[in-house]
Amino acid sequence: MQPMRLLITRRSIRRFRPSPVPDDLVRRLLETAIRAPSAHNLQPWRFVIVQDSGARARLGRALTEKMRLDMAAEGADAALIAARVERSLRRLNEAPLVILFCRDVRMVRVDAPEEHLMGVQSVANAALYLLLAAHAEGLGGNWICWPLYAQAETCAALNLPSTWEPQGMLFLGYPAEEPGEKTLRLLEEVVQWM
Repeated sequence: MQPMRLLITRRSIRRFRPSPVPDDLVRRLLETAIRAPSAHNLQPWRFVIVQDSGARARLGRALTEKMRLDMAAEGADAALIAARVERSLRRLNEAPLVILFCRDVRMVRVDAPEEHLMGVQSVANAALYLLLAAHAEGLGGNWICWPLYAQAETCAALNLPSTWEPQGMLFLGYPAEEPGEKTLRLLEEVVQWM
């Protein structure tokens, strides 16, 4: 696929065929992801491949419990909460490949807010490389921010090192849907020429 076409055709896929993603392909995706640029070349990214059904179940319970609490605290209707939880668990369980991406908080040169943000940006770069590599290999994917709202719960559910700060996860697999059209803002709305 031509590089520009690869970039402009990548879209979020939320429905996948049940076919597993081969381990050698997962390894290629990760080998691509770790080549992303990072601030000070610290490479603070850490990846967790969530394959085991028990790990998925623990992660799903932890995330949905936090979701329930947060939504209830915001005054959401119980039926809405139940529907959101059910949809989220279904999506987690239907994704053939779940990759959690984390920031290793030890990979900071100084204790400064800017360094924290540079680490977050670096991890996001690696996750984007991974998502684009998946698209180049014919996989579909969806970026999920859910773990960002439940970092402690995610770490506990997966028994992650205390220095691994969850940033998000990718649901990946062979697409079982065609994405719809995406509405984009006009360049004039988002660019200022100086």
